[in-house]
Amino acid sequence: MSQVELSEGNVEVPGCTSPLFYRQSRPSSGDVKMRILLLHGRRFSSENWLNIGTLHALADAGCRAVAIDLPGLGRSSSAEAPAAMGELAPAAFLTDICERLELSPVVLISPSLSGMYSLPFLLQHQHLLRAYIPIAPICTEKISAQQYRNVKVPSLIVCGDGDTELGKVSLSNLSQLANHSVAVMKGAGHACYLDNPDTWHRLLTDFLAKI
Repeated sequence: MSQVELSEGNVEVPGCTSPLFYRQSRPSSGDVKMRILLLHGRRFSSENWLNIGTLHALADAGCRAVAIDLPGLGRSSSAEAPAAMGELAPAAFLTDICERLELSPVVLISPSLSGMYSLPFLLQHQHLLRAYIPIAPICTEKISAQQYRNVKVPSLIVCGDGDTELGKVSLSNLSQLANHSVAVMKGAGHACYLDNPDTWHRLLTDFLAKI
């Protein structure tokens, strides 16, 4: 594994009551091929991406990776999101993060709960996205078939074969995306990347190498 630079920080996001925490990795050489934003599920935080080695794996692949703690979770637990953020949060939330952290065009990795943020962003700001990697996100049923077909962003749909509820539903809905591929991880559950990090990293870096 090559040397990587790891850092932590906070970013002010309009509407949030306090700054959001993030972790960042990048190649020590300073040469960056692409920029990645990692979100997380309800029971998790950016720490998971550090612990399973995803931040290191992405930096090894020549990427700058930012893993953020969503409002009210992880080390952003004191940051309350605007009351208007309901089941589908405004796309401006991720737009502001990408702008302030200079991530566009971004590869967006979105598991579970974070679908409430990533899906509106995907629909409204395709020009800011280099690729989309959903991992059994919520809210996929709230998007119409035509809206999915209108998205041309390269997408890798990831789920575990043991995730027979949200994984199955999200895979069915997301498969309507115009430019997608599917990776089903064998013997893995809802948080499939935690069940088999090595397979997850291989799928991720293989996909990134093709876009």
